[in-house]
Amino acid sequence: MSIATSAVADLFRTMVRIRAFENAAEVASQGGVSAYGKSADGTAQVRGPLHLSTGQEAVAAGVCAHLKREDYLTSTHRGHGHTLAKGADLQRMMGELFGKATGFNGGKGGSMHIADFSVGMLGANGVVAAGMPIAVGAAHAQKLQGRDAITACFFGDGAINRGPFLEALNWAQVYRLPVLFVCEDNRWSATTASGPMIAGAGAAARADSFGIPSVQVDGNDVLAVWEAAGALVAEVRAGRGPRLLHAITYRVKGHVSVDPAAYRDPQELQAALATDPIVRARQQYLSRPGSDPQVLDAIEREAQQEVAAAVAAADAAPWPEPQAAFEDVQTTGAGTWR
Repeated sequence: MSIATSAVADLFRTMVRIRAFENAAEVASQGGVSAYGKSADGTAQVRGPLHLSTGQEAVAAGVCAHLKREDYLTSTHRGHGHTLAKGADLQRMMGELFGKATGFNGGKGGSMHIADFSVGMLGANGVVAAGMPIAVGAAHAQKLQGRDAITACFFGDGAINRGPFLEALNWAQVYRLPVLFVCEDNRWSATTASGPMIAGAGAAARADSFGIPSVQVDGNDVLAVWEAAGALVAEVRAGRGPRLLHAITYRVKGHVSVDPAAYRDPQELQAALATDPIVRARQQYLSRPGSDPQVLDAIEREAQQEVAAAVAAADAAPWPEPQAAFEDVQTTGAGTWR
């Protein structure tokens, strides 16, 4: 597949927006000071656990570039990048992280429960592999309704050792569902290296065992992800059944934003940082005819400004009203608390 120089710049834009968002959210979760601002009393502005996708931006950008607004997407506890790449509103997402009423869930869900149905983002999920059966159910609905749409299902390498992974692949293949499984293999499962815990050749091999065609790709090369995802998405849209993309990347941050990841070999981290997907994307853009470094500089400034505005808006936004605690919850029908 060929890609225009302007499209490479668009991929770069998606990636730097994600990076800027994650950097700001990280600082806000630690109560620190950054270019984006600080809390008035130095306490953490982000409420609840925060799992960052810093360094994994190429996977979200390369895949979601091929998705339409009406396509569905399910994500993980590390889902900010997927959500932004699918087109969700950045300010509302920051508001949700801050626990404010302006957030997607009125400030009651936090980072692991981001959802924006208006762009087909069906939700992040704090349970490992739990988004997979949701994605398969959504794809089955799309097929039954005869819709010209697909579902993209993001999950991590830790998910392939859980039952829902096998159940989801089996159901998708039996019913030839329009779903693209995307294994975002960052090589860490919480605080444990994934490699020693995964028998066999990993996600792609397991998909192959179900008869689901798969492709393995360098997840830090956004053009490689874009090309591989484009081919797989085209096959899924053509009604050829599910496909799996195994994108190998690296989690450069700790499991959560306050985790220093002291369990990790410093040399391993340094080697990973040398393959930064945004640095590589800049180099790929500049090597193409018609490229202009000022275009990328402007994109980075815009991303920083957009995120700074989102932090300021979230900080100034109102807290949820107390009665909101009783909204969006299931009633027992008795009218009383049990």
